[in-house]
Amino acid sequence: MKLSFKRKITTIILKLIVIIAALIGIILSATSSSEAFMGEATVFMYFTIQSNLAILLIALIGLCLILLKKDIKYVWYVIKLVGTVSISLTGLAYCFVLAPTMESGAWKMTNVLTHVVVPLSAVIDFFVVGIYTKYRRIDILYVVIPPILYLIYAGIGYVADWKFTKTTNYPYFFLNWGSKAGAFGFSSKLPYIGVVWWILLLLGLVIGLGYLYLFIINKLRKKYVEL
Repeated sequence: MKLSFKRKITTIILKLIVIIAALIGIILSATSSSEAFMGEATVFMYFTIQSNLAILLIALIGLCLILLKKDIKYVWYVIKLVGTVSISLTGLAYCFVLAPTMESGAWKMTNVLTHVVVPLSAVIDFFVVGIYTKYRRIDILYVVIPPILYLIYAGIGYVADWKFTKTTNYPYFFLNWGSKAGAFGFSSKLPYIGVVWWILLLLGLVIGLGYLYLFIINKLRKKYVEL
């Protein structure tokens, strides 16, 4: 891949934003004085922090590859796709599912950085450099790997009674197998539907994002690259 000077500068700036915003957001989260957590280290048990760490590393390695003018293998673009979709899930789930249920503190700096600034910057950067890559349809299947691994992790935590906070053994309300909705049920209060339905919705969202991103990439590549 040979980036134009303008795109090279743009992607460098975007990667720096991702790295700095994710780093600050993670540090603020890890040093939070919230009484809900069993010590600050428990924030690393959440998909939010794990996906921010992942995209931070992807951005950092990508920045090094560009600055050192190294050849970038196709597998790296697949990893970038997977990381971008995962951080997109973090942003969308928080903004449209979690934040509306929070009484206060929803939009404090740490949440804005990890759920808005990092996802938006990562997605834009994906399109800036992704148009030079001809993705395969099968690559969409890889985007479900991180959320599935986290669902397994959270499920083990629930059964093993890990403490994600002082009062819960699950990370998010929609992964609470012991709620009134249970696995397949429904309720008039949170989480409204059972965990299995939430899982299907989230996995459907992830696959949908994968299709959408590759559809946009293909359109952009035909317009700006395949002239």
